[in-house]
Amino acid sequence: MSRPQRPGRGARRLGKVVLLALALTHAVADATLPAPVRAALRQAGMTGHDVSAIVLPLDKPEAAARLTHHPDVPRNPASVMKLVTTWAGLQLLGPDHLWQTRIYTTGPMREGVLSGDLVIQGSGDPKLVVERAQSLLAQVHEAGVRDVRGDIVLDRSVFEPEARDTPFDDEPLRPYNVSPDGLLMNFGSLVYRFTPDPAVGRARVRSEPPLEGLETPADVSLQSGACEDWRSQLQADFSQALRPRFTGSYPQSCGERPWPVAYADSNGFAPRMVQALWREAGGHLSGQVRWGARPGQARLLLEYPSLPLRDLIADINKFSNNVMAQQLFLTLSSELGAPGRFEASRLRLTQWWRKQFPGQPLPVLDNGSGLSRSERSTVAALAALLRQARHAPHADVFMRSLAVAGVDGTVSRLRERLPDSPVLGQAWLKTGSLRDVASVAGYVQGQSGRMYAVVAIVNHPQAAQARRALDLLLDWTARDLDSTRSFSAARP
Repeated sequence: MSRPQRPGRGARRLGKVVLLALALTHAVADATLPAPVRAALRQAGMTGHDVSAIVLPLDKPEAAARLTHHPDVPRNPASVMKLVTTWAGLQLLGPDHLWQTRIYTTGPMREGVLSGDLVIQGSGDPKLVVERAQSLLAQVHEAGVRDVRGDIVLDRSVFEPEARDTPFDDEPLRPYNVSPDGLLMNFGSLVYRFTPDPAVGRARVRSEPPLEGLETPADVSLQSGACEDWRSQLQADFSQALRPRFTGSYPQSCGERPWPVAYADSNGFAPRMVQALWREAGGHLSGQVRWGARPGQARLLLEYPSLPLRDLIADINKFSNNVMAQQLFLTLSSELGAPGRFEASRLRLTQWWRKQFPGQPLPVLDNGSGLSRSERSTVAALAALLRQARHAPHADVFMRSLAVAGVDGTVSRLRERLPDSPVLGQAWLKTGSLRDVASVAGYVQGQSGRMYAVVAIVNHPQAAQARRALDLLLDWTARDLDSTRSFSAARP
């Protein structure tokens, strides 16, 4: 058996040269980033090749970028893609756009009795939560219907989203895995609330919204100890949608905590919610609550408007609500008259982008929420959007939809991570997180008074470890009195 030949001295020397060249390439690429950011990336086991970033002054259209680093490399931006969806929504629909949930009847009404079906036709309202659903049914009562001698029919045909056979990840009961729906109610999710009662050694359990047939446990045992991974300690079993079980215990030190959970039987959620709310409001129903289509001869009873788009985009951006973003994305095509479809919305947004941002690469869109492995954009393209949005009509509406650094939304905890940073309260941001993505984009007010558009995206298997590097980039941007140096682009 022959022994493998060892590489010769020349080959070994060539290998060392290649390694040295790669090291120099990484060093040159990293050099375009501020020193604290470079150090944080190294500590996370990453290099400058794993990140793209741009810091763009907004006071003058011709102002040179303060920092550019791999600005034209397409990367997965995660939830930062919501900026594209919400800005397109504001421009194409307008900040005062309303979704109208319409109520129809299919028979005569007399003295509060409807001899026929009551039809609730959805329009894609992104935030038909329990309080608004209660208000909707109260208006039905005020319009004269209290006893339905037929069915309550739910029509969600305004959307035809692509069927999704499997959830986005291996946690199907996370609320972000709820699919969009033409009659989306309460985000398709239950909220379990746990409240310790030390006197009896139990934690009270409540759930909202009410669902017909749901049997929520009244309480669960309390335990001592730190409030760590309390959801796992509850040992929840949601395999039977109507009979959730908590066989573990709840840490008393957690205080009161909510736990939003996507309802396991997605098709049964809205019918059970409507039936429970109708009964709680004192209404009578001889038939059932079911999905169906509005009959052609049905008569309009009333319209129930949503909150305006200007208010809803704050939920989408500040709190990164994925299903609301998808509702808005599908509306971009449904409001043209046909059922909303992802493909049609992608086409409309593509046409809008090419008109608004000629010369900028088209983002690769999937469902408009960033909850996707296929979506892509460059930081230069996202910075162009932020620059336009800052100087266009509805600029203030868009900026108010972003989370304020250290104050609210997904960046409220920035105050804990950078307690002395001048960026606190002076940045309006959208963050993104996936298993292999960490990103941030938005506006930062420098200590000089200058406003910047900032976009940074990390794509790496351990991207979550790079969050400190992104924090330090925001901090560096805010400290613009400390340095006037401009950084030029690094090409991969």
